[in-house]
Amino acid sequence: MTAEISFLNLVLEASLLVQLVMLSLLIASIVSWAIIFQRVKVLSGATSHSRKFEDRFWSGADLSAIYKELSARASSNQGLEKLFVAGFKEFARMRQTQSTTPEAIVDASHRAMRVALSREVDELDKNLPFLATVGSISPYVGLFGTVWGIMNSFIALGEVQQATLQMVAPGIAEALIATAMGLFAAIPAVIAYNRFSSRVEKLENSYVNFMEEFASILQRQAYAGTGTQKVGG
Repeated sequence: MTAEISFLNLVLEASLLVQLVMLSLLIASIVSWAIIFQRVKVLSGATSHSRKFEDRFWSGADLSAIYKELSARASSNQGLEKLFVAGFKEFARMRQTQSTTPEAIVDASHRAMRVALSREVDELDKNLPFLATVGSISPYVGLFGTVWGIMNSFIALGEVQQATLQMVAPGIAEALIATAMGLFAAIPAVIAYNRFSSRVEKLENSYVNFMEEFASILQRQAYAGTGTQKVGG
């Protein structure tokens, strides 16, 4: 209890600037943790959806049936589902256009999927730059508060005739709290950013691989000119 009271007193008795630094770091830490929990949920959901859709897609299901089902619940589609819908929709539209070559059909579908891919990756990357910013600048913000607090302590010491450890210790301790808070905000943000960036990269690679494989299937169907629309048909 004494340690907790001492810590609280040190914060309350710190200079206004140091208190502002501590407050900004506390807010940054809270926001970072909120983003971390939200990104864990989003990325876990994206990974789960991708696996389920790939299992269904490669099971030999009819592509038209998949497209109709996904189109009926377009608002809940995500990840590979959106890539599939974008590519197949453009493929079906271009095939109905007269005098359209198979190359043009495939290129149009590929472009539509690239646009959808870009949007999905942007959604996966959402708020990650904030974590990177917190992780990179928080230690320096905390160090600034520490330097300012120690500077004020030495200025106060210069105004007295005899300096003692009891006089200088509280000022240095309250200044060091700012550095500790900076590290407390930065370390989880850096770990989370690196982890999430790796997961986003893996998801993006799986999206790109699916897009290329799906484009190959559409290319075969475009050249075949048949109505068969099953995977591997």
